[in-house]
Amino acid sequence: MIEEIAIVVKTDEQQTWVNSCPESACGGCAQKSGCTSHALSSVLRNQPIPVDSAIPLHPGDHVVVAVDEQLLLCAALVVYVLPLLALFFGIVIADTSLPPTLPYRDLSLAGLGLLVFLTCLIVINRVQHVFIVNVYTRPVVVKKL
Repeated sequence: MIEEIAIVVKTDEQQTWVNSCPESACGGCAQKSGCTSHALSSVLRNQPIPVDSAIPLHPGDHVVVAVDEQLLLCAALVVYVLPLLALFFGIVIADTSLPPTLPYRDLSLAGLGLLVFLTCLIVINRVQHVFIVNVYTRPVVVKKL
C-alpha cells in the first residue's frame, strides 16, 4: 500500500473528501522522480478526492490515506502498454494486408497504426467506467492522526 498524509476537507453521509497536506516530510528529497509518496502527493494536491472511510471524521482531521500498489500497476499497464501494443499490432496487420506496390505504402502503414492506436485509446476511455466500477477501489483512510 502506498500511504500519504491528508487533511479532511469535507464529509457527508456517503463519502469523505481529502486534500494532501501542503508540505510532506520528504518535500525536499532529490529522488522525487522515483518516489511513490511524492507521486501520490502530487495527485492529491491538485484537487480534493473522495475516499472510503470506516472511521468517523470531521473537516480538518489529519488522516493517512492508502492506495493499493497493484491497482496502480494495473492501471499503468492498461493506459500505457495496451495502446502501444495496439499500435504495433496495427502496423503489423496493415503491413501483411497492404499490397507491396501500393503508392505511399509507408505513410499508409503509419496512418493505419496511428488509427488503431487512437481507437484503442478511445475504447479504453469508454470502457474505463465499467472497469472502474468492477475493479477500482478508491483510496482508503487507514488511520486518523
